[in-house]
Amino acid sequence: MLKGLLHTHLLSVILFLLIYLVKTFLLLANKKEGLEKFTKMVKVPEMIISVLFLGTGIYLLMQFGLTKLLLIKIIAVFLSIPLAIIGFKKKNKVLASLAFLLIVASYGLAEVNKKRIERQIVNPKLADITNPDYNLVKHGEAVYVAYCQRCHGKGGTNGPGGLDLTVSITDRDTKINRVVIGTDLMAGFKDVLNSQEVEAVVAYVETLKK
Repeated sequence: MLKGLLHTHLLSVILFLLIYLVKTFLLLANKKEGLEKFTKMVKVPEMIISVLFLGTGIYLLMQFGLTKLLLIKIIAVFLSIPLAIIGFKKKNKVLASLAFLLIVASYGLAEVNKKRIERQIVNPKLADITNPDYNLVKHGEAVYVAYCQRCHGKGGTNGPGGLDLTVSITDRDTKINRVVIGTDLMAGFKDVLNSQEVEAVVAYVETLKK
């Protein structure tokens, strides 16, 4: 269900962007009749897409919490709405263009952390599950340092874009889900980490709770 909502949110954002791209182009090209015709044609679909965009976005925010990048994205979206309304109503090219740029920026922020993840080297001694001294949490800490620390910060706090993991109230299964499939601002690690590494890093994150 969660993965479906993420895909629905992404699809609604892309469709929302496409609609405003066409409207902005028509306005800038001084095609007033074309703009009015297109606006009437997409009025109902645009309302449905907007509801899906905001609805799924709010739900995902409730599920994943607020990060610094997500906060900036939300501000950009809510600034773009009145600018778009005024811009297209008054045929103001500057305001309409600014609204479109803010929408594009909000989408860009959602993708900024979703770059291709490179496989990192983790201490093989800590990762050797056949070792009698194997420790799941220590293995998880090594995985965390290799992949997660740059966003969530050392010990789960003070990251530049990730959540503060020390105050997370998310249950273990949801954490595993997030690591595997990702979130609105975090890439999924299903193609990078194996099941043991996922279990290990979640076990380590569980120890960070205050």
